[in-house]
Amino acid sequence: MATLGIGIIGCGNISAAYLRLAPAFKGLQVRAVADMNMAAATARAAEFGTKAQSVDDLLANQNIDVVINLTIPDAHFGVSKAILQAGKHVYSEKPLTLSLEDGLSLRDLAKAKGLSVGCAPDTFLGGAHQMARALIDEGRIGTVTAGGAAVLGHGMEHWHPNPDFFFLPGGGPMLDMGPYYIANLINLIGPVKRVAALTSAATATRTISSEPRKGEVIPVKTPTNIHALLEFANGATINLSTSWDVWHHKRVNMELYGTEGTIYLPDPNFFGGKVEVAGRDGALAEVPLWDHPLARNNQDHPAMGPHANWRTAGLADMAQAILSGRDARCSIDRALHGVEVMTACLKSGAEGSFVTMQTTCTRPAALGIAEAQALMA
Repeated sequence: MATLGIGIIGCGNISAAYLRLAPAFKGLQVRAVADMNMAAATARAAEFGTKAQSVDDLLANQNIDVVINLTIPDAHFGVSKAILQAGKHVYSEKPLTLSLEDGLSLRDLAKAKGLSVGCAPDTFLGGAHQMARALIDEGRIGTVTAGGAAVLGHGMEHWHPNPDFFFLPGGGPMLDMGPYYIANLINLIGPVKRVAALTSAATATRTISSEPRKGEVIPVKTPTNIHALLEFANGATINLSTSWDVWHHKRVNMELYGTEGTIYLPDPNFFGGKVEVAGRDGALAEVPLWDHPLARNNQDHPAMGPHANWRTAGLADMAQAILSGRDARCSIDRALHGVEVMTACLKSGAEGSFVTMQTTCTRPAALGIAEAQALMA
């Protein structure tokens, strides 16, 4: 199989995951990293044995075919546009953009240049979520009619060294954590038809409790509490709650109700986890996790212990899609639809009305065991 040269723009925390995991997949070779802070690029390059370049030099590097955009969300559109204008494919961290208009602009530019754009999250490709997809597709719970999803906590100021942007426009729990949940719902159910939401913020400020800025007060200028109702094109109705105003709760991450039963899914921010199913008899049972490559534990988490982290799977799938001419599972159409769903929820909360989607997409192709093995080095 051919190999694509990979460049990375943005050498923050998440870059380490891509650099560490890229060798686990076929067709990827990281050839350079860049950052506005050259010291950060130099340090990351030394850590992983690659080349540090300026952003301009990386964009001009003829040995790079795909650039991973790991900048802050507010910079995603501008950096991805520059990558496309340089004649290179883009794989962006989530969210693709902060507005539907910017996302449409990227899609049009990519199409005009014959280039591909992909976007995280790729956690829905994980073994647990793909097993749930297989169970749904085989009719284990019948037709999905309703469900709920929740990502609830108390924000980033308790652990992040610089949490300011999480509480500014373009931040908030919907745009930060919503992509994982919406991408998985699209994987399991399909596109959304319309949304309605109620939004609020519990406080006008937050006090940082993490170092090195402990005690500093920062403003809250975006909703931190969003409760949305999503009507899907197939008729299913799902409530999605995203909040950083919650100290404790007992809600599960995701549960879907069908005409023949219920399925419970693990946190879509992760690749693995427990899947449970109950039928018409109401008997709940954990489904033994299949031997899926993207369900295998490969990392120790300080709080969770051993778990599966295969971020870069979406990039590997996109690389094979580029080389073979097929549709990428983390395609721009699905990412763009996700952006519209999230921004429409915020718009609905501000305006007090339902918002009908302008975009749509197909469900991504399932990634079974054989398909996942084909991605692995």
